[in-house]
Amino acid sequence: MSVPFLLAPMAELSHRALRELIEGFGGCDEYFTEMISAGALIGGGPFEAYYIDAGPCPSRVVYQLAGADAGQIAAAAALLDRRDCAGIDLNMGCAAPAIVRLGAGVRWMADPDKAAALIAQVRPCTRKRLSVKLRLGMEADPDYLVKFCRRLEDEGVDFITLHPRTAREKFRRTARWDFVGVLRRNLHIPVAGNGDVADAADLLRRAAGDCDAVMVGRLALRAPWIFAQARTLEAQRMPAREIPAEPTEINLEETALRFLELLARYQPPEFHISRARRFFGYFCDNLIWGNYVKNLLGRETALAGMERVLTAYFGEHPEERLVSGVFAENSARP
Repeated sequence: MSVPFLLAPMAELSHRALRELIEGFGGCDEYFTEMISAGALIGGGPFEAYYIDAGPCPSRVVYQLAGADAGQIAAAAALLDRRDCAGIDLNMGCAAPAIVRLGAGVRWMADPDKAAALIAQVRPCTRKRLSVKLRLGMEADPDYLVKFCRRLEDEGVDFITLHPRTAREKFRRTARWDFVGVLRRNLHIPVAGNGDVADAADLLRRAAGDCDAVMVGRLALRAPWIFAQARTLEAQRMPAREIPAEPTEINLEETALRFLELLARYQPPEFHISRARRFFGYFCDNLIWGNYVKNLLGRETALAGMERVLTAYFGEHPEERLVSGVFAENSARP
Protein backbone atom coordinates (compact mmCIF):
# COMPACT_ATOMS: atom_id res chain seq x y z
CA MET A 1 0.00 0.00 0.00
CA SER A 2 1.25 3.48 -0.87
CA VAL A 3 2.52 5.73 1.89
CA PRO A 4 -0.01 8.57 2.43
CA PHE A 5 0.75 12.08 1.23
CA LEU A 6 -0.43 14.90 3.51
CA LEU A 7 -0.81 18.64 3.02
CA ALA A 8 0.83 20.52 5.88
CA PRO A 9 -1.01 22.96 8.14
CA MET A 10 0.21 26.41 7.05
CA ALA A 11 -1.06 29.69 8.46
CA GLU A 12 -3.10 31.70 5.93
CA LEU A 13 -2.55 28.97 3.33
CA SER A 14 -4.12 25.62 4.25
CA HIS A 15 -7.71 26.66 3.66
CA ARG A 16 -10.50 25.48 1.40
CA ALA A 17 -9.38 27.47 -1.64
CA LEU A 18 -6.01 25.69 -1.67
CA ARG A 19 -7.66 22.29 -1.12
CA GLU A 20 -9.99 22.93 -4.04
CA LEU A 21 -7.02 23.87 -6.23
CA ILE A 22 -5.07 20.74 -5.28
CA GLU A 23 -8.15 18.53 -5.70
CA GLY A 24 -8.44 19.79 -9.26
CA PHE A 25 -5.13 18.09 -10.01
CA GLY A 26 -6.08 14.83 -8.26
CA GLY A 27 -5.79 15.69 -4.56
CA CYS A 28 -3.82 14.10 -1.74
CA ASP A 29 -4.61 11.61 1.01
CA GLU A 30 -5.22 14.10 3.83
CA TYR A 31 -5.38 17.86 4.22
CA PHE A 32 -4.41 19.48 7.53
CA THR A 33 -6.05 22.85 8.11
CA GLU A 34 -4.20 25.98 9.11
CA MET A 35 -4.05 26.22 12.88
CA ILE A 36 -7.37 27.07 14.49
CA SER A 37 -7.29 29.09 17.69
CA ALA A 38 -9.01 27.00 20.35
CA GLY A 39 -10.03 30.12 22.26
CA ALA A 40 -11.51 31.82 19.20
CA LEU A 41 -13.38 28.68 18.20
CA ILE A 42 -15.13 28.15 21.51
CA GLY A 43 -15.67 31.89 21.81
CA GLY A 44 -17.51 32.01 18.49
CA GLY A 45 -15.06 34.23 16.63
CA PRO A 46 -16.39 35.95 13.49
CA PHE A 47 -14.19 34.03 11.05
CA GLU A 48 -14.24 30.57 12.63
CA ALA A 49 -16.74 29.23 10.08
CA TYR A 50 -14.07 29.74 7.42
CA TYR A 51 -11.36 28.05 9.47
CA ILE A 52 -13.50 24.94 10.02
CA ASP A 53 -14.90 24.75 6.48
CA ALA A 54 -13.75 21.23 5.56
CA GLY A 55 -14.84 21.28 1.93
CA PRO A 56 -14.55 19.85 -0.59
CA CYS A 57 -13.56 16.56 1.09
CA PRO A 58 -14.35 16.57 4.84
CA SER A 59 -13.49 12.91 5.32
CA ARG A 60 -9.88 13.72 4.37
CA VAL A 61 -9.51 16.90 6.41
CA VAL A 62 -7.66 17.07 9.73
CA TYR A 63 -8.43 20.05 11.94
CA GLN A 64 -5.40 21.51 13.68
CA LEU A 65 -5.93 23.21 17.03
CA ALA A 66 -3.54 25.68 18.65
CA GLY A 67 -3.58 27.28 22.05
CA ALA A 68 -1.95 27.52 25.45
CA ASP A 69 -4.92 26.62 27.64
CA ALA A 70 -5.62 22.89 27.99
CA GLY A 71 -9.25 23.47 28.94
CA GLN A 72 -9.90 25.57 25.85
CA ILE A 73 -8.19 23.04 23.59
CA ALA A 74 -10.23 20.19 25.07
CA ALA A 75 -13.47 22.15 24.61
CA ALA A 76 -12.54 23.00 21.03
CA ALA A 77 -11.74 19.34 20.32
CA ALA A 78 -15.17 18.38 21.64
CA LEU A 79 -16.78 20.86 19.22
CA LEU A 80 -14.80 19.54 16.26
CA ASP A 81 -15.54 15.96 17.22
CA ARG A 82 -19.12 16.54 16.05
CA ARG A 83 -17.97 17.35 12.53
CA ASP A 84 -17.12 15.03 9.65
CA CYS A 85 -13.32 14.90 9.50
CA ALA A 86 -10.35 12.53 9.41
CA GLY A 87 -8.98 13.65 12.75
CA ILE A 88 -7.92 16.39 15.13
CA ASP A 89 -4.32 17.53 15.37
CA LEU A 90 -2.68 19.54 18.16
CA ASN A 91 -0.06 22.10 17.26
CA MET A 92 3.12 21.64 19.30
CA GLY A 93 5.44 22.78 16.54
CA CYS A 94 4.73 26.39 15.57
CA ALA A 95 7.81 28.47 16.39
CA ALA A 96 6.42 31.90 15.55
CA PRO A 97 7.49 34.22 18.40
CA ALA A 98 3.95 35.51 19.01
CA ILE A 99 2.67 31.94 19.40
CA VAL A 100 5.54 30.84 21.63
CA ARG A 101 5.13 33.88 23.91
CA LEU A 102 1.56 32.79 24.56
CA GLY A 103 2.78 29.37 25.67
CA ALA A 104 1.40 27.66 22.56
CA GLY A 105 3.01 25.86 19.62
CA VAL A 106 6.47 24.49 20.24
CA ARG A 107 6.41 25.90 23.78
CA TRP A 108 4.46 22.77 24.80
CA MET A 109 7.62 20.76 24.10
CA ALA A 110 9.49 22.52 26.92
CA ASP A 111 7.34 20.78 29.56
CA PRO A 112 6.65 17.04 29.01
CA ASP A 113 4.39 16.82 32.07
CA LYS A 114 2.22 19.69 30.90
CA ALA A 115 2.06 18.31 27.36
CA ALA A 116 1.08 14.85 28.62
CA ALA A 117 -1.61 16.41 30.83
CA LEU A 118 -2.99 18.23 27.79
CA ILE A 119 -3.36 14.97 25.87
CA ALA A 120 -4.96 13.31 28.90
CA GLN A 121 -7.54 16.11 28.99
CA VAL A 122 -8.22 16.18 25.24
CA ARG A 123 -8.34 12.44 24.59
CA PRO A 124 -11.74 11.81 26.25
CA CYS A 125 -13.25 14.72 24.30
CA THR A 126 -13.00 13.15 20.86
CA ARG A 127 -13.50 9.81 19.18
CA LYS A 128 -11.57 11.05 16.16
CA ARG A 129 -7.97 10.17 15.46
CA LEU A 130 -5.88 12.41 17.69
CA SER A 131 -2.49 13.50 16.38
CA VAL A 132 0.26 15.96 17.25
CA LYS A 133 2.54 17.91 14.94
CA LEU A 134 5.80 18.97 16.55
CA ARG A 135 9.42 19.94 16.03
CA LEU A 136 12.56 18.48 17.55
CA GLY A 137 11.99 20.77 20.52
CA MET A 138 14.25 23.43 21.94
CA GLU A 139 17.36 21.37 21.12
CA ALA A 140 18.21 18.55 18.72
CA ASP A 141 18.20 15.86 21.43
CA PRO A 142 16.92 12.48 20.19
CA ASP A 143 16.59 11.03 23.69
CA TYR A 144 14.44 13.94 24.84
CA LEU A 145 12.34 13.76 21.67
CA VAL A 146 11.65 10.05 22.07
CA LYS A 147 10.78 10.37 25.76
CA PHE A 148 8.51 13.33 25.06
CA CYS A 149 6.64 11.50 22.31
CA ARG A 150 6.32 8.33 24.37
CA ARG A 151 4.51 10.39 26.99
CA LEU A 152 2.07 11.57 24.30
CA GLU A 153 1.64 8.04 23.02
CA ASP A 154 0.93 6.74 26.53
CA GLU A 155 -1.83 9.34 26.95
CA GLY A 156 -3.59 8.30 23.76
CA VAL A 157 -2.09 10.12 20.76
CA ASP A 158 -2.65 8.03 17.63
CA PHE A 159 -0.25 9.66 15.19
CA ILE A 160 2.69 12.09 15.22
CA THR A 161 4.14 14.34 12.52
CA LEU A 162 7.70 15.52 13.00
CA HIS A 163 9.17 18.61 11.39
CA PRO A 164 12.80 17.83 12.22
CA ARG A 165 14.12 21.28 13.06
CA THR A 166 14.49 22.90 16.47
CA ALA A 167 12.36 25.80 17.66
CA ARG A 168 15.09 28.32 16.85
CA GLU A 169 15.97 27.02 13.42
CA LYS A 170 12.73 27.93 11.63
CA PHE A 171 13.69 27.06 8.01
CA ARG A 172 17.32 28.09 8.32
CA ARG A 173 18.90 24.64 8.12
CA THR A 174 18.11 21.41 6.33
CA ALA A 175 15.43 19.26 7.93
CA ARG A 176 17.05 16.28 9.67
CA TRP A 177 14.98 13.37 8.45
CA ASP A 178 17.08 10.86 10.39
CA PHE A 179 15.15 12.03 13.48
CA VAL A 180 11.94 10.88 11.81
CA GLY A 181 13.37 7.38 11.57
CA VAL A 182 14.59 7.48 15.17
CA LEU A 183 11.14 8.44 16.38
CA ARG A 184 9.39 5.86 14.24
CA ARG A 185 11.60 3.04 15.50
CA ASN A 186 10.91 3.98 19.12
CA LEU A 187 7.13 4.44 19.03
CA HIS A 188 4.22 2.08 18.45
CA ILE A 189 2.16 4.66 16.55
CA PRO A 190 2.63 5.97 13.00
CA VAL A 191 5.13 8.79 12.41
CA ALA A 192 5.02 11.17 9.44
CA GLY A 193 7.92 13.31 8.28
CA ASN A 194 7.71 16.92 7.09
CA GLY A 195 10.27 19.30 5.65
CA ASP A 196 12.34 20.14 2.56
CA VAL A 197 10.63 17.91 0.00
CA ALA A 198 12.11 19.18 -3.26
CA ASP A 199 10.07 17.60 -6.05
CA ALA A 200 7.98 14.56 -7.00
CA ALA A 201 10.96 12.22 -7.08
CA ASP A 202 12.10 13.44 -3.67
CA LEU A 203 8.57 12.97 -2.29
CA LEU A 204 8.70 9.32 -3.36
CA ARG A 205 12.19 8.92 -1.94
CA ARG A 206 10.99 10.19 1.43
CA ALA A 207 7.96 7.91 1.26
CA ALA A 208 10.21 4.91 0.66
CA GLY A 209 12.27 5.76 3.75
CA ASP A 210 11.72 5.31 7.47
CA CYS A 211 8.32 6.98 7.88
CA ASP A 212 4.63 6.16 7.73
CA ALA A 213 3.52 9.25 5.78
CA VAL A 214 5.04 12.30 4.13
CA MET A 215 3.71 15.79 4.73
CA VAL A 216 4.34 18.51 2.15
CA GLY A 217 4.06 22.23 2.77
CA ARG A 218 5.77 24.91 0.69
CA LEU A 219 6.26 22.68 -2.36
CA ALA A 220 2.49 22.18 -2.64
CA LEU A 221 2.09 25.95 -2.98
CA ARG A 222 4.64 26.23 -5.74
CA ALA A 223 3.32 23.11 -7.45
CA PRO A 224 -0.28 22.23 -6.42
CA TRP A 225 -0.04 19.28 -8.83
CA ILE A 226 2.87 17.70 -6.92
CA PHE A 227 0.85 14.93 -5.26
CA ALA A 228 -0.66 13.77 -8.55
CA GLN A 229 2.72 13.94 -10.24
CA ALA A 230 4.32 11.82 -7.52
CA ARG A 231 1.56 9.19 -7.64
CA THR A 232 1.92 8.84 -11.38
CA LEU A 233 5.69 8.54 -11.07
CA GLU A 234 5.15 5.91 -8.40
CA ALA A 235 2.79 3.96 -10.65
CA GLN A 236 5.25 4.05 -13.52
CA ARG A 237 7.86 2.43 -11.29
CA MET A 238 5.52 -0.47 -10.43
CA PRO A 239 5.07 -2.86 -13.40
CA ALA A 240 1.76 -4.17 -12.09
CA ARG A 241 0.32 -0.65 -12.17
CA GLU A 242 1.99 0.76 -15.25
CA ILE A 243 0.26 3.72 -16.88
CA PRO A 244 1.31 5.54 -20.03
CA ALA A 245 3.93 8.22 -19.47
CA GLU A 246 1.88 10.90 -21.20
CA PRO A 247 3.35 14.39 -20.82
CA THR A 248 0.85 16.81 -19.33
CA GLU A 249 1.22 20.53 -19.59
CA ILE A 250 0.31 22.66 -16.60
CA ASN A 251 -1.11 26.05 -17.50
CA LEU A 252 0.33 28.40 -14.89
CA GLU A 253 -1.87 31.31 -15.87
CA GLU A 254 -5.05 29.27 -15.57
CA THR A 255 -3.87 27.85 -12.23
CA ALA A 256 -3.10 31.30 -10.82
CA LEU A 257 -6.43 32.76 -11.92
CA ARG A 258 -8.26 29.69 -10.65
CA PHE A 259 -6.75 30.25 -7.22
CA LEU A 260 -8.00 33.85 -7.14
CA GLU A 261 -11.46 32.64 -8.13
CA LEU A 262 -11.48 30.03 -5.37
CA LEU A 263 -10.19 32.52 -2.83
CA ALA A 264 -13.03 34.91 -3.65
CA ARG A 265 -15.55 32.08 -3.37
CA TYR A 266 -14.42 30.42 -0.15
CA GLN A 267 -12.67 33.07 1.96
CA PRO A 268 -14.04 36.31 3.45
CA PRO A 269 -12.99 39.60 1.83
CA GLU A 270 -10.91 40.45 4.90
CA PHE A 271 -8.65 37.48 4.12
CA HIS A 272 -8.32 37.87 0.35
CA ILE A 273 -5.18 39.96 0.03
CA SER A 274 -3.13 38.40 2.82
CA ARG A 275 -3.82 34.87 1.63
CA ALA A 276 -3.24 35.73 -2.03
CA ARG A 277 0.11 37.33 -1.24
CA ARG A 278 1.18 34.34 0.82
CA PHE A 279 0.24 31.88 -1.95
CA PHE A 280 1.87 33.81 -4.77
CA GLY A 281 4.99 34.26 -2.66
CA TYR A 282 5.61 30.60 -3.48
CA PHE A 283 3.71 30.05 -6.74
CA CYS A 284 5.58 32.83 -8.54
CA ASP A 285 8.81 30.88 -8.10
CA ASN A 286 7.67 29.05 -11.25
CA LEU A 287 8.23 32.26 -13.23
CA ILE A 288 11.46 33.63 -14.65
CA TRP A 289 10.56 37.10 -13.39
CA GLY A 290 8.83 35.77 -10.29
CA ASN A 291 10.19 38.37 -7.87
CA TYR A 292 9.03 41.15 -10.16
CA VAL A 293 5.53 39.68 -10.24
CA LYS A 294 5.50 39.27 -6.45
CA ASN A 295 6.33 42.95 -6.08
CA LEU A 296 3.53 43.97 -8.44
CA LEU A 297 1.02 41.72 -6.66
CA GLY A 298 2.15 43.13 -3.31
CA ARG A 299 1.03 46.61 -4.38
CA GLU A 300 -2.51 45.49 -5.15
CA THR A 301 -5.31 45.86 -2.62
CA ALA A 302 -8.00 43.82 -4.37
CA LEU A 303 -8.16 40.47 -6.14
CA ALA A 304 -9.25 42.14 -9.37
CA GLY A 305 -5.99 44.08 -9.44
CA MET A 306 -4.00 40.90 -8.86
CA GLU A 307 -5.86 39.27 -11.74
CA ARG A 308 -4.88 42.15 -14.02
CA VAL A 309 -1.23 41.85 -12.99
CA LEU A 310 -1.16 38.12 -13.74
CA THR A 311 -3.02 38.43 -17.04
CA ALA A 312 -0.72 41.20 -18.20
CA TYR A 313 2.42 39.28 -17.26
CA PHE A 314 1.43 36.13 -19.12
CA GLY A 315 0.32 38.28 -22.06
CA GLU A 316 3.84 39.70 -22.23
CA HIS A 317 5.48 36.32 -21.54
CA PRO A 318 3.29 33.68 -23.23
CA GLU A 319 6.22 31.27 -23.30
CA GLU A 320 5.89 30.95 -19.51
CA ARG A 321 2.25 29.86 -19.48
CA LEU A 322 2.93 26.14 -19.78
CA VAL A 323 5.18 23.84 -17.79
CA SER A 324 5.52 20.14 -18.47
CA GLY A 325 4.68 17.36 -16.05
CA VAL A 326 3.91 13.66 -16.28
CA PHE A 327 0.78 12.60 -14.45
CA ALA A 328 -2.66 11.24 -15.15
CA GLU A 329 -5.92 12.91 -14.20
CA ASN A 330 -7.10 12.04 -10.66
CA SER A 331 -3.95 10.02 -10.01
CA ALA A 332 -2.98 11.38 -6.61
CA ARG A 333 -4.81 8.88 -4.42
CA PRO A 334 -4.29 5.12 -4.91
